[in-house]
Amino acid sequence: MPERNIFQTRTGRRGDGTQAFSVFKDAVLNGAAAFYSDEQRRAWAGPHTVAPDHWEARLLAGTCRVAVDDTGQMVGFFTMGDDGYLDFAYVSPAWMGSGLARTLLSEVEDAARQKGQFLLSTEASFLAQRFLLRHGWKTVASQHVIRDSVAIPNFRMQKQLTA
Repeated sequence: MPERNIFQTRTGRRGDGTQAFSVFKDAVLNGAAAFYSDEQRRAWAGPHTVAPDHWEARLLAGTCRVAVDDTGQMVGFFTMGDDGYLDFAYVSPAWMGSGLARTLLSEVEDAARQKGQFLLSTEASFLAQRFLLRHGWKTVASQHVIRDSVAIPNFRMQKQLTA
């Protein structure tokens, strides 16, 4: 594996869907293992083994920032809609704790400020909640989402940005 702290970020682009889907599956199935049961993680990750047709369009719908390692392999991505909703926030488990997520979050928050979005929101996993709380987000409510008849706990969160 390349040096863990060497990564670059860039704007998401056409063709990123497949790698982003792979990062998503790895983050959910492996990275979230300490917080969710196998059944919950399988339901969250969904039945697809390859990116569904709509995946890349959703990935690129708003602000999309990706991180790549020194070989060009995607190792994380964050997306934020034009409404300030943090939709995707995933990092490969091998890169957790490297500063990559902090960098991606900062970049999507900066993009929101530039667009005049100052109230951000998301639905965060246990793992993401811990990370976001350290970066000024507040938990609004806990809830359960249902995927394939499986209840998966998560948290509605918000952050008020300053100019």
